[in-house]
Amino acid sequence: MTEKKIRNIAIIAHVDHGKTTLVDQLLRQSGVFRANEQIQERVMDSNDLERERGITILSKNTSVQYQDYRVNIVDTPGHADFGGEVERILQMVDGVLLLVDAFEGCMPQTRFVLRKALELNKVPVVVVNKVDRPGARPLEVVDETLELFMDLGASAEQLDFPIVYASAREGCSGLEPDKLKENMQPLFETIINSIPAPNGDSDKPLQILFSTIDYDDYVGRIGIGRIIRGRAARNQPVRIVGGDVPRDARLARLYRFDGLKRVETESAEAGDIIAVAGITDLMVGETACCPDVVEELPFIKIDEPTVTMMFMVNDSPFAGREGKYVTSRNLRERLFKEVETNISMRIEETDSTDTFKVSGRGELHLSILIETMRRQEYEFAVSKPRAIFRRDEAGRVLEPIEELTVDVPQEYVGAVMEGLGRRKADLQDMKNDTEGSVRLVFLIPARGLMGYRSELLTSTRGNGVMSHVFYGYEPYRGEIPERERGSLICHETGETTSYGLFNTQERGRLFVGPGTPVYEGQVIGECSRNEDIVVNVCKKKHVTNMRASGSDEALRLTPYTQLSLEQCLEFIADDELVEVTPASIRMRKKLLTKEQRIKQANKSR
Repeated sequence: MTEKKIRNIAIIAHVDHGKTTLVDQLLRQSGVFRANEQIQERVMDSNDLERERGITILSKNTSVQYQDYRVNIVDTPGHADFGGEVERILQMVDGVLLLVDAFEGCMPQTRFVLRKALELNKVPVVVVNKVDRPGARPLEVVDETLELFMDLGASAEQLDFPIVYASAREGCSGLEPDKLKENMQPLFETIINSIPAPNGDSDKPLQILFSTIDYDDYVGRIGIGRIIRGRAARNQPVRIVGGDVPRDARLARLYRFDGLKRVETESAEAGDIIAVAGITDLMVGETACCPDVVEELPFIKIDEPTVTMMFMVNDSPFAGREGKYVTSRNLRERLFKEVETNISMRIEETDSTDTFKVSGRGELHLSILIETMRRQEYEFAVSKPRAIFRRDEAGRVLEPIEELTVDVPQEYVGAVMEGLGRRKADLQDMKNDTEGSVRLVFLIPARGLMGYRSELLTSTRGNGVMSHVFYGYEPYRGEIPERERGSLICHETGETTSYGLFNTQERGRLFVGPGTPVYEGQVIGECSRNEDIVVNVCKKKHVTNMRASGSDEALRLTPYTQLSLEQCLEFIADDELVEVTPASIRMRKKLLTKEQRIKQANKSR
């Protein structure tokens, strides 16, 4: 296949605007699946966590055949926390499909991913998706998108972008919003005609830039990248540069993408996206060159992390009961292995051999790592997430600022603005919607966002929708009030009883039910006051021979709240930890006994 018959594209968009569903339809309509094949929805979201949450976490490669053309497609995550995946993937492609929801319009992550694509001079194609959705306003959304392009300083060529209207779920597309064909042919034709063929001379010495690392149980580490120039052949000797130490290697196996499969091939030419096995300890951003002409390729600068937290060995009374990997050596190996492929994450060792400082792009970025490790049977504890501060040349403290977009019904605008005002947010824009909804845009410190999602749902009675993206560093905005309520702390190790919980529930909101094993210092609820209270939830009723009428009536327990991992990370205070095991997520005080906590409080006075 000649270079002119290849197209390399990435699909970029805000979360939940239909990227993975669109890839599904492109795969279906290009004949990748048999007519009688059972296909699950969002087939590219192959990871259990991605399926459960309905989001894309890792970028993935696929390829479809349209007429004589091979279209290499990269599906990317929509969450700002996984922006590092999008940034490095843009190195592999020549153009991008920018998906925009016909109802929601341009959202924060749309701006983020588009800015990165325009900076790298990628050719954009705008796809207005979900045009069949009730309340869709495709023509207005195109105007918003054009304004966004102009705001981001797009060139005259980039402003002349082609537009395709589509309903990815129904498999329809067209060049007019009210004239959709029953297939994706208009989109395929636009890709072929608008996205340039990859440039690169196949007769020059080889250069491959690796943007992603995958792993296979049989062949080991697999590097995925683009051939910038030259021709790659199986078993070809190469020189690896761009990492710590230049070294020689061999391209033991070459694969290209065909639908959802990797197909082994003998050779590949400039412009193609391939997978290579046989290069041990290959890292993202390294270049494979011809040994005679060693020229390193520049790799895109990935934005720095903005949030950090401590991962530590679990030392609670229940340590080692539920996890398989519990030691500091296990934890260290796993964390440093993560950094090899997750390039927007940083790991640092601390003074303690049991504690590691992990920095990422946001709470979700870190919580996905925690959840993944938990499912791999690791047991550990984590601290409260903290924003990463910097200093400028003048010595002023700078903090990360996020651009926050909140969509709420009109009647809740006051409550939202009051809540965000306390968190040092500045209102930037306010737009009324025809449906009685209001879109508010704020600039808010990253630390002010921590724990805000649950507050938003409470203040808007579940009607508020928020999304945010990193904006930049600005001068420190002052103290932000922390959690307004204290914790209910378990008095002793044992098993919770209905009698003990019944006497405790009037003190606040419970996080455990009857018959749950607990230990001294564990956080078992939220106190109704602004103080920590030690409670005895293991207390049993003393049995006597005397009976009084009414005293043995059934105890009515208020249903307890079961917190998710993200809710636990939002809830904990500075002196608390989240204990993560394969079977449980618990919250606890760093100092388990009341005496230790009193001593610590007296010292810090």
